[in-house]
Amino acid sequence: PTTPRPDNNRPDNSLPGNPRPDNGRPDSGRPDNSRPTTSSSALYRGVVTANELFLRAAPNRGGQVIRVAHRGQHVSIFCRTQGENIQGNRIWYLLTDGTWAWGSARYIETIGATPRWC
Repeated sequence: PTTPRPDNNRPDNSLPGNPRPDNGRPDSGRPDNSRPTTSSSALYRGVVTANELFLRAAPNRGGQVIRVAHRGQHVSIFCRTQGENIQGNRIWYLLTDGTWAWGSARYIETIGATPRWC
Protein backbone atom coordinates (compact mmCIF):
# COMPACT_ATOMS: atom_id res chain seq x y z
CA PRO A 1 0.00 0.00 0.00
CA THR A 2 1.08 3.55 -0.67
CA THR A 3 0.90 6.45 1.75
CA PRO A 4 -1.81 8.95 0.79
CA ARG A 5 -0.44 12.24 -0.43
CA PRO A 6 -1.92 15.63 0.42
CA ASP A 7 -4.40 17.00 -2.08
CA ASN A 8 -2.85 20.27 -3.20
CA ASN A 9 -6.29 21.52 -4.23
CA ARG A 10 -7.49 21.51 -0.59
CA PRO A 11 -7.11 24.97 0.99
CA ASP A 12 -5.40 23.61 4.12
CA ASN A 13 -3.32 21.04 2.20
CA SER A 14 -4.34 18.30 4.68
CA LEU A 15 -5.39 14.75 4.03
CA PRO A 16 -9.14 14.12 3.82
CA GLY A 17 -10.46 13.28 7.28
CA ASN A 18 -7.40 14.74 9.03
CA PRO A 19 -8.34 17.99 10.73
CA ARG A 20 -5.90 20.84 10.77
CA PRO A 21 -3.98 20.95 14.06
CA ASP A 22 -5.56 24.29 15.02
CA ASN A 23 -9.04 23.39 13.66
CA GLY A 24 -8.88 26.73 11.86
CA ARG A 25 -9.20 28.65 15.15
CA PRO A 26 -6.82 31.05 16.85
CA ASP A 27 -5.18 29.49 19.92
CA SER A 28 -7.06 30.18 23.15
CA GLY A 29 -8.68 33.24 21.63
CA ARG A 30 -5.26 34.82 21.18
CA PRO A 31 -4.50 35.23 17.49
CA ASP A 32 -0.97 34.75 16.19
CA ASN A 33 0.05 38.19 14.92
CA SER A 34 2.77 36.59 12.79
CA ARG A 35 0.29 34.87 10.47
CA PRO A 36 0.57 35.77 6.80
CA THR A 37 -2.00 38.26 5.68
CA THR A 38 -4.99 36.98 3.74
CA SER A 39 -6.06 38.35 0.38
CA SER A 40 -8.53 41.17 0.96
CA SER A 41 -10.97 39.53 -1.47
CA ALA A 42 -11.35 36.62 0.99
CA LEU A 43 -12.23 38.90 3.92
CA TYR A 44 -15.53 40.26 5.12
CA ARG A 45 -16.01 43.97 5.75
CA GLY A 46 -17.54 46.02 8.53
CA VAL A 47 -17.81 49.55 9.88
CA VAL A 48 -17.28 50.60 13.50
CA THR A 49 -20.38 52.10 15.15
CA ALA A 50 -18.88 53.04 18.57
CA ASN A 51 -17.03 56.30 19.18
CA GLU A 52 -14.04 54.22 20.31
CA LEU A 53 -13.85 50.44 20.04
CA PHE A 54 -11.11 48.64 21.97
CA LEU A 55 -9.80 45.75 19.88
CA ARG A 56 -8.50 42.94 22.04
CA ALA A 57 -6.26 39.86 22.13
CA ALA A 58 -9.22 37.65 23.14
CA PRO A 59 -13.00 37.80 22.51
CA ASN A 60 -13.78 39.29 25.93
CA ARG A 61 -13.35 42.56 27.84
CA GLY A 62 -10.51 41.00 29.85
CA GLY A 63 -8.36 40.57 26.73
CA GLN A 64 -5.39 42.88 26.33
CA VAL A 65 -6.19 45.96 24.22
CA ILE A 66 -4.17 45.75 21.01
CA ARG A 67 -5.45 48.91 19.34
CA VAL A 68 -8.46 51.22 19.10
CA ALA A 69 -10.86 51.68 16.17
CA HIS A 70 -13.07 54.76 15.78
CA ARG A 71 -16.63 55.42 14.58
CA GLY A 72 -16.94 55.13 10.80
CA GLN A 73 -13.67 53.22 10.37
CA HIS A 74 -13.93 50.31 7.93
CA VAL A 75 -12.44 47.04 9.15
CA SER A 76 -11.56 43.69 7.56
CA ILE A 77 -13.19 40.72 9.30
CA PHE A 78 -11.64 37.26 9.05
CA CYS A 79 -14.28 35.29 10.98
CA ARG A 80 -16.69 35.36 13.94
CA THR A 81 -16.94 33.46 17.21
CA GLN A 82 -18.90 33.51 20.45
CA GLY A 83 -17.32 35.38 23.33
CA GLU A 84 -18.31 37.58 26.24
CA ASN A 85 -21.84 38.97 26.07
CA ILE A 86 -21.70 42.69 25.27
CA GLN A 87 -25.13 44.33 25.70
CA GLY A 88 -26.96 41.21 24.55
CA ASN A 89 -24.53 40.26 21.76
CA ARG A 90 -22.10 37.33 22.26
CA ILE A 91 -20.55 37.54 18.76
CA TRP A 92 -17.00 38.81 18.31
CA TYR A 93 -15.16 39.38 15.02
CA LEU A 94 -11.50 38.59 14.38
CA LEU A 95 -10.17 41.64 12.52
CA THR A 96 -7.11 41.63 10.27
CA ASP A 97 -6.28 45.30 9.78
CA GLY A 98 -2.52 45.32 10.38
CA THR A 99 -2.77 43.10 13.47
CA TRP A 100 -5.10 40.28 14.43
CA ALA A 101 -7.51 41.59 17.07
CA TRP A 102 -11.01 40.81 18.36
CA GLY A 103 -13.83 43.37 18.28
CA SER A 104 -17.35 42.98 19.65
CA ALA A 105 -19.97 42.62 16.91
CA ARG A 106 -22.18 44.87 19.08
CA TYR A 107 -20.12 47.78 17.74
CA ILE A 108 -19.30 46.58 14.22
CA GLU A 109 -21.94 46.66 11.48
CA THR A 110 -21.17 44.20 8.70
CA ILE A 111 -21.15 45.32 5.09
CA GLY A 112 -22.41 42.58 2.80
CA ALA A 113 -22.22 38.91 3.79
CA THR A 114 -22.19 37.74 7.40
CA PRO A 115 -18.67 36.57 8.33
CA ARG A 116 -18.04 32.83 8.52
CA TRP A 117 -17.55 31.08 11.87
CA CYS A 118 -13.94 30.69 13.03
